[in-house]
Amino acid sequence: MKTISTDKAPAAIGPYSQAKITGDLLYASGQIPVDPATGEIPSGIEAQTEQVCKNIGELLKAAGSSFDNVVKTTCFLADIGDFAAFNAVYAKYFTSAPARSCVAVKDIPKGVLCEIEIIAEV
Repeated sequence: MKTISTDKAPAAIGPYSQAKITGDLLYASGQIPVDPATGEIPSGIEAQTEQVCKNIGELLKAAGSSFDNVVKTTCFLADIGDFAAFNAVYAKYFTSAPARSCVAVKDIPKGVLCEIEIIAEV
């Protein structure tokens, strides 16, 4: 098993790693919309989804993978009313249409509006 870590995605805010590779699969921890360079969180679901996807892209790159290799995502929304706006941004990145679960949850760390975790081939 190999640990993936990059300073181009937010550091873990707890006792976990950004991602792990085991066999031919990358398991990435949920990414929230923190800009790793500034620590800032953008406003609004579209901007937050965009930042989450950028963070995921950096983890995929660090693991030698890409969005085309993502096989499953789990998406968490603070408000299911943001579903359509979230999907519009999500669709720009996950063009291979991986399997997905998307649920509304009561709270997400740092009070953000969305979080995405992935499983991808490497």
